[in-house]
Amino acid sequence: MSSTLYRHGVVHSAADPFAEAILVEDGTIAWLGADDTADGFAARADEVVDLDGALVAPGFVDAHVHVLETGLALESVDLTGARSLADALDAVRAAAAGRSGSGPLLGFGWDETDWPERRPPTRHELDAAAGGAPAYLARVDVHSAVVSTSLATASGADRADGWREDGLVVRDAHHAAREAARDVPAERRTALYRRALAHAASRGVVSVHEQSAPSIDTRAGLRELLDLTADAAGGLPHLVAYRGELCVTVDDARAVLADLPGLTGIGGDLNVDGAFGSRTAALRVPYADAAPSTGSLYLSAEQIANHVAATTRAGVQGGFHVIGDLAMDEVLLGLRAASDVEGVARVAAAGHRLEHAEAIDAPTLAALVLLGVRLSVQPAFDAAWGGQDGMYARRLGAGRAAALNPFADLAAAGVPLAFGSDSPVTALDPWAGVRAALHHHSADQRISARAGFRAATRGGWRLAGLDHLGAGELRVGAPAHLAVWRAEHLVVQGASGEVSAWSTDARAGTPLLPDLSADAPPPVCLRTVRDGVTIFDALG
Repeated sequence: MSSTLYRHGVVHSAADPFAEAILVEDGTIAWLGADDTADGFAARADEVVDLDGALVAPGFVDAHVHVLETGLALESVDLTGARSLADALDAVRAAAAGRSGSGPLLGFGWDETDWPERRPPTRHELDAAAGGAPAYLARVDVHSAVVSTSLATASGADRADGWREDGLVVRDAHHAAREAARDVPAERRTALYRRALAHAASRGVVSVHEQSAPSIDTRAGLRELLDLTADAAGGLPHLVAYRGELCVTVDDARAVLADLPGLTGIGGDLNVDGAFGSRTAALRVPYADAAPSTGSLYLSAEQIANHVAATTRAGVQGGFHVIGDLAMDEVLLGLRAASDVEGVARVAAAGHRLEHAEAIDAPTLAALVLLGVRLSVQPAFDAAWGGQDGMYARRLGAGRAAALNPFADLAAAGVPLAFGSDSPVTALDPWAGVRAALHHHSADQRISARAGFRAATRGGWRLAGLDHLGAGELRVGAPAHLAVWRAEHLVVQGASGEVSAWSTDARAGTPLLPDLSADAPPPVCLRTVRDGVTIFDALG
């Protein structure tokens, strides 16, 4: 049995809001309490960590990650900082000049909405910048891309639905190009998995929900990820596996489960529609900047109903990617049709989940509650694209944009919520997600940092049905999934504001959190622990 005592810090625990020390034994939290009672444990612990005022908190769960794409993005041309079309092409040109090997040149993160040109590169511009090499540049939402002529020809993207002569690809054409971009040797694939997961651990993430799908990664890749992360001793975060493959019958669902032992759900990136930025989210009313287009609907209510019924009968969670309001209408039609056959109680008990679910009005919210639907949402989307001048407003108009991502309404209705990043769409940065929920562009949809932190920790375990043993909380008997943070200022955070940790009434039974005000420096992760095993360490 191994044991570690953390002391002289602040422990975020509802079980003991005044705790300053915590003991981990053999992967489990064995004790927490005040420093002046920790001496006896210090004498017998294998390791004693002096926190020097640092915060020990439940480790984060990122409820929507694409591990392979995250690894690729970490090693590819980073276009998130490009402020113009010229910037993006210069970055490609520099990468092409220094590249070696024969694989495609990859780039991630361009967003033309703030560029002076208000357009992406063309394939001819990309051909010139990449020196004729095959190249794939994913838009920030990874629902469209610009591809070079050589990659379009080799992948078949130029012969698929969604191809444009300027090299912009959506729908099937994007899937073809995306698959070609991700065709990497086995050894490199493994290294990419490890790099992405290690990066998550460095951000205090103890578990990720991998959203696998045929256009994103292979079944073999998902089996490898499950093997790599099966045991904490491997030094990587825990992994919850979802596979986005459409099922028609219960036999289809059982076949997927048999081929992917350890699968939590058949869903995730099973796309009902696309994304606002790529104008492929399915809308009731045309795009404000691209009328008469209303986006793309990839699945029908009949297909959705069959999938929900199949997964319900197989006893496994199902789910879908859904963004636009028309797509949500289709999902609800499918859920209701499945409920008519399987029964509302049975469908609700299955805990089916939706990814993103950005467009939710009052009737939709009522239906989601009735049907027991769980939501994986991304607060960083609002931070990146919300507001009167943001991408949402440009695509939809300010009125429709202001109604997106109604976190406060969802929380008030009791809808189970978990936070994720959709990495590499937004960064693996859980505190940024909590901060975004606290500072939502629509003031009436802000939630407290405490509620956001819970959605970013215990919420992920809950959505996957894994919170029954206390995961996501620091209390005696719970698994030791935790992270240690250096934060310059700790506060009691609530919907009504914050109180300094150093005031006389600050710790009246409420666990502390870092200051998440807009100008506060972000917390720095010092250590991440999964099941008592250190998977990231900057303590020295």
